[in-house]
Amino acid sequence: MVIEIVSWAAVGLILATSTVMLIIHDWRINLGALALQYVAAFWLVTRHLPFVMGSTKLITGWMVVAALGMTRLSLSSEEEDNNEESSLLRGRWFRMILMCIVALVTAGVTARIEVVIPGLGLPVIAGGILLIGAGVVHLGVTSEILRVIIGLLTLLTGFEILYAAVESSILVAGLLSVISLGLGLAGSYLLLAGTSPPELEN
Repeated sequence: MVIEIVSWAAVGLILATSTVMLIIHDWRINLGALALQYVAAFWLVTRHLPFVMGSTKLITGWMVVAALGMTRLSLSSEEEDNNEESSLLRGRWFRMILMCIVALVTAGVTARIEVVIPGLGLPVIAGGILLIGAGVVHLGVTSEILRVIIGLLTLLTGFEILYAAVESSILVAGLLSVISLGLGLAGSYLLLAGTSPPELEN
């Protein structure tokens, strides 16, 4: 009973962090929400995987957040803050409506998936579908490199939760962790490559 309550609390945390990352522009808040999202995903993954394998996913996620944070911290933020902030303010209500639609679809689909594939657990299904939906929405409404990487990581985390409930292969879990690390490193590289040195701008 307690485990079930904590699992639904993790689903609520996933919904909250996904919404925050979608409607707030500050990259520090976004990366902090992503780190919390990995904590919630860790709990849901450990419902079907051993604690050590779940911990590996959590540590991998935090490493990705640290890499993106350190890279973003070294860049100047003036141009991005000016360009993206106004569009985010204009589309904030639209993004909230999109997240409400994702939540409603998740609520409607979760029980049906549990009937088709019994044994997954309603919180695990709800958390995975929420993350996949939030990732798709994130990718559809932004073109900023960091936010696109966050959307891809969110989408991949949702897939990992659902796949862990179906298949407990150590090799596949390791491969998915490597993919997450690769996405984080690719995002760091693209952030650096997208910023030209001051002496080359003229």
